[in-house]
Parts: sequence; C-alpha cells; structure tokens
Amino acid sequence: MKMNQKKLCKTVCQHNREPVSADDMKKLQEVAEDYRTVKNYIYQRYGGIGSLSKIYPGYTVQNEMTKDGLRERLGIPSVYYYLAIFDALGDIKCQWTDTKSKILKLTGRNDGFTEKEKHYLRFLLKVNNGFEAVLNQKQVVLKPELQKQYDLLAREVEVKKLHNYLCRQVRRHLGKLHTDIAAGFSIAERAYRYADHGIYISVKQKRKRVFIPLTDHNQYQSQLYIKLYPDKAGIEIKVPIQTAVREHADYTNQVGVSVGMCTMFTTDGGNRYGEMLGSYQTEYADWIRKQTGSYMRNKADNPGRIKYRNKKKRYEERLHSYINQELNRFLRTEKPRIVYIPRLPKPGGKGVSKKLNHYNTLWQRGYIRSRFTQKCREHSVEIVEVIGKDISKECSRCGRLGEKREGIFLCEACGYQTEEKINAAKNAKKRGLGDGVLY
Repeated sequence: MKMNQKKLCKTVCQHNREPVSADDMKKLQEVAEDYRTVKNYIYQRYGGIGSLSKIYPGYTVQNEMTKDGLRERLGIPSVYYYLAIFDALGDIKCQWTDTKSKILKLTGRNDGFTEKEKHYLRFLLKVNNGFEAVLNQKQVVLKPELQKQYDLLAREVEVKKLHNYLCRQVRRHLGKLHTDIAAGFSIAERAYRYADHGIYISVKQKRKRVFIPLTDHNQYQSQLYIKLYPDKAGIEIKVPIQTAVREHADYTNQVGVSVGMCTMFTTDGGNRYGEMLGSYQTEYADWIRKQTGSYMRNKADNPGRIKYRNKKKRYEERLHSYINQELNRFLRTEKPRIVYIPRLPKPGGKGVSKKLNHYNTLWQRGYIRSRFTQKCREHSVEIVEVIGKDISKECSRCGRLGEKREGIFLCEACGYQTEEKINAAKNAKKRGLGDGVLY
C-alpha cells in the first residue's frame, strides 16, 4: 500500500428511491426557507464595506448572530442556522475577491495612472487591512513591516485621488447579494443519520426526522447539501468525497490535441474523440431556438415551463454523458502522461449569423474543460496549455503560415498537407515541447 497517497475532492449524488410525501417535502421546504432567510439577513447586514473587517475569519459575525435572536424568532435548529451563516459569509468573501480582481484588471489597463500609482493601488488591493481602511475612510495602520512599505509608496503618489478611485470602483462593481430561491440547504453530520437503506434528516420540529429511502446503500460522514425538487417529489444529496489519485505505469505518452465544436478532440496521431458532439449540440441548439420562439409568441397563454425545463435537462444530461464517455475513452486509448492543449479563446462577440452565435453560446466548452481537468487529475495526467494564436494556420512541419480549405490544411512553402485539426494538434504538441511559448 502506498503511503501519503494524493487525494482530490469530487462530488457524488444520491437520490430518493420513492416519491417524497407532500408532508415531508413541506417540512424540508420549511428548513430551506429559513436557511434562505438567514443567508439574506447576513447578505444585508454584512455584505457592505462597513462589515469588511468582520468577515475574516467570520467568528465575529457568528458571535453577533448568536446574540441577535434571529434563530429563536425563526425556530430553526442551530445546526442549520450556523451553516447558513457561514455559507452566506463564503458568498460575501467570493464577491469581495471578484470585485478586487476586477479593480486590479482595470487598474492595470488604466493609462491615466503612472507605474507608481498602479503599484500603490495593487498594494492596497492585496493588503486587507489597508483596503478596508481606505473604503471606510480611516487611517491606514498596518503591521510594522507592511507599514514601512506603505509609507514609502504613499510618499510618491497623490493618495486622496487614488483612494477616491478605489471607492468609486467598489461602489460600481460590488453588487448586493440576495436570493429568492429556497432550493435546498447544507446539513452537518449531527443533523442526519443513515439507516434502513435511507437517510433520516432533522427538521424544525423537535426530536423529529424525515426519512427518505435512497436508491443506493452508501453512507457518508461529511457535510452534505440537500437539493429539493418539490415538482418531482424528490431530493438530490450532494456529497463531497476524497478519492485517491490513480497512477498508471503505462500512461507514458505525450499527446497534442485540438478542440472543436463538431469533434471534441483530435490528437496529433489522427485519432478522434467525441465525433457525435456536433450532432448532439446542433439538435439541442435547434430545439432551444424553436422553444424560445414558441414561448415568446404564446407567452400570455403559457405561464409554466416545467416540461421545457425537464426536456432541457434531458438534452444536457445526454450531452454530458456522451462527453464523459468520450473523455474516458480518450484516456484509456491514448494513455497520456502529458496532454498539450491550446488555451481556448473567450466566447466572441457578434458574428455574421445569429444562428451560429447561438450554437457557439451553447457549446459545452466550460463543461468539457472542467471534466477533462478533473479526469486528468484523477489519473495523474498533466495538462499543459499552450498559446492558441494561429495554431491552426501554422504549418506543423516548417512553421510557416498556410491555408485552410474545407477542413484541409495546405502549406505552399513545404507542400505539407493534412487535416486541419490534426495539424493544430501537432502544433499544440510542438509548442508544448518547447517550440512555442507556454501560458
């Protein structure tokens, strides 16, 4: 047995075996509604700049909320109450992180700032105490080492102008968090118990638990998330688990791949994976367009979209199942140690055709990349992203720019001719091995 084996986190799901009774679903919805109420209360009370100093690490908020009396007014069990608090705090922290990232990018692109001014702003964005002090118009007081660095930076810039800039950008980009949907709730170990081929879940009534028979007999000991589907009389339990990273002695190859909308992966050796992806996505996109048009024409007489959502989910599940199946086949067949893949560009703006734009919008690029990354991590496969610029136009043999005609790449300089996607995959491998610049 290997010691200190690497592990990674993945999510597995459990489902109800039998329909959940209306009475039991109502009890679970009561918990979800109170969970939502607590989160919105935290968003409103601690989501602004005045509470920035309280949310790290969050125990100040926990202590204040213990004394607040909201739990007693709602009658929600403490286990759900505190989970909702820290869940909301996590959302607030993520929002602050996103806001800082946006301001950091804007600062770097702002030609009106000198390099010293940009350096000063970056310093404040990375030092929480300084950032919080500026937003709340307080004197910046830091630890001695940081204070010395701050004082040196502040002497060389117009502090008031830069502080006003930070405040304006925060007001512009920091939104107000709120949720109107009570779709589920997190649950700790002491609020549930696996037994009798199902799970017993605590509800608001004291010493009462709702029993849900499950489709599998697996039992877990971790924080879970219960997602409710009242219209289907069902639930979904999301379970984070630690799984061992597998290492394969025969995974020794270095593989270059190109990514496409019609064929998911094409390798430098000419193998193709996910050749039906384009057909599935086209069928899905055409159905979406047809349903959207029908809905807009009959909106007044068509208030519900339950059938639409259910069929849309079936389309997506079929797509995702196919993608995962082909990714598994790719790993089994290619046995890669390293995969060289072009960095995909961000979704573009308007194109020549609304229909093509719609297909591009529904392209499962994000899902493919996330599942590919996860599966490679599970099998100890390294992913190397390379520059994607001109990767399909450059000749993989001589390096000069060629032409693409109906899916075929032609190089007039050396006469090389091959399939466009194979040429791109060979260039990905070539750049990954050192003939190009890596990200």
